[in-house]
Amino acid sequence: MTEHQYRMSVEWTGNQGSGTSNYRAYGRDHLIRAEHKPVLLGSADPAFRGDDARWSPEDLLVAAIAQCHMLWYLHLCASSAVVVTSYRDDPIGVMVEDADGGGQFTSVTLRPTITVTDAGMCDTAEWLHSQVAAKCFIARSVNFPVLHQPRVTAAG
Repeated sequence: MTEHQYRMSVEWTGNQGSGTSNYRAYGRDHLIRAEHKPVLLGSADPAFRGDDARWSPEDLLVAAIAQCHMLWYLHLCASSAVVVTSYRDDPIGVMVEDADGGGQFTSVTLRPTITVTDAGMCDTAEWLHSQVAAKCFIARSVNFPVLHQPRVTAAG
């Protein structure tokens, strides 16, 4: 077994002069930094007083699942002689908020649109999505279903 560590810093930049003196007195803005990477501008979801122009933790979770799925999918396609020429996903994450303000994700649905070079590859290309679940580090780490609704077409 090989262990990997991911190090970064998250710095709150939302002190508007009185710190967290009350719920409405502070901004949710923050910076996410990691060595050799561009800084990500983070905030809370707008529903929780955040800035909708910045990435929320919820956005980043859905994006991480979609990225991991895509990267494993492309690997499996390459290993299975399925030639992908384009891949775009428009995932949807569903989070339910409890009456007390807590909550959790109940699902993420990946909706990738994939183009392959030959129509004879379409069935295998679609089937390979079901094989990613056993590999994707992020999907294997969450406690809610990650669903797939792929659309595969052949070029031309």
